[in-house]
Amino acid sequence: MALLLDHQFRQLPADKQVETRPFLEAVSYLPPFFDLLGSTVFAPIKADIAGNITKIKAVYNTNPGRFKTLQNILEAEKEMHGSDWPRVGATLSLMWLKRGLRFIQVLLQSLVDGEKDENNPNLIRVNVTKAYDVALKKYHGWFVQKLFKAALYAAPYKADFLRALSKGREVKDEDCLEKVRQFLVNYTATVDAIYSMYTRLNAELDYTV
Repeated sequence: MALLLDHQFRQLPADKQVETRPFLEAVSYLPPFFDLLGSTVFAPIKADIAGNITKIKAVYNTNPGRFKTLQNILEAEKEMHGSDWPRVGATLSLMWLKRGLRFIQVLLQSLVDGEKDENNPNLIRVNVTKAYDVALKKYHGWFVQKLFKAALYAAPYKADFLRALSKGREVKDEDCLEKVRQFLVNYTATVDAIYSMYTRLNAELDYTV
């Protein structure tokens, strides 16, 4: 669980604004999460997340004072790009990044909630499927969805996945899951805040890839 707990997300202020720099620092440690899922099919999602982080960081670095929060970036890009917005810049990159973050959130929450396939309780296939269905499926075309279904058969055993989260240390499942619960508090609040921001600013796009 050190993979996640070593890089906790900050507690949000009362106005739910997500400060850009700490957010980028925290999410930069998340791409290796997809290596734990046991299939190269997740490599494009990992690469997509890493690439979007890099693009957002590049925009932030052009003017850290102006882009102190993620909302600052979206509002500035809306003004700069006019009718091309939100299909451009860091706004588009963050739109896709938040979906990858939601995938991680739903997967971990499903594990914490004890959801499982009664016929195969030692697998995390049910949890990964729920995460995909909630966060990514509607944005993927038929071919990508087929690839994902194939990837499910490579999903690791629950014990192996939790051990990997703990960087290979022998930790009781319940102890690991308790640390996941702790991680999810600020992480979920951050992801929810970004989704709310996209709804509020009418920046969400529903096209498929």
